[in-house]
Amino acid sequence: MILSPCSREKELIELLARGAWPDACPPELRTHVAGCRACGDLVLVTRTLRRARAEAAGAANPGSPGALWWRAQLRRRNAAVERVGRPILGALIFAFSVNLLLAGGFLVFQARHGLNWFSWLKQIPQALTLPLGALWPAGVFDSGWSLMALIPALAALALLSGVVVYVASDKQ
Repeated sequence: MILSPCSREKELIELLARGAWPDACPPELRTHVAGCRACGDLVLVTRTLRRARAEAAGAANPGSPGALWWRAQLRRRNAAVERVGRPILGALIFAFSVNLLLAGGFLVFQARHGLNWFSWLKQIPQALTLPLGALWPAGVFDSGWSLMALIPALAALALLSGVVVYVASDKQ
């Protein structure tokens, strides 16, 4: 165990700090390091730490700043699209459920009051034995809602629902 530092240790530290070891050092200093245990350990530890530092710096190289900036902008845009998309998805689901509810309510109302579809269902077994013309009820155009108004209204509802779904799901 050496309690006092070596007399040539300062000179060796200076050479190691400049990166001049072992190429730019005098031959007698190399001979001294080979014989002195404290100086040999200093060279060994310094070289090992520098090698580890160089490896860590090489592994942590993130790449060019332009690519880093581009990736950060892409992540920011994707996060913004995701944040905006969440309420749109909720509105889309709400609009779809409202359309289904309205269409179901409209069909039930028409079945009970407008076209009397339930009475048609009772007549189907009798109509199967008759010619094809008997399947068309004669009172369709006498009811409160005309079939000529019902079909375009349902088509307009379906078209409008399709447009709403397309606009709400369009991701630009």
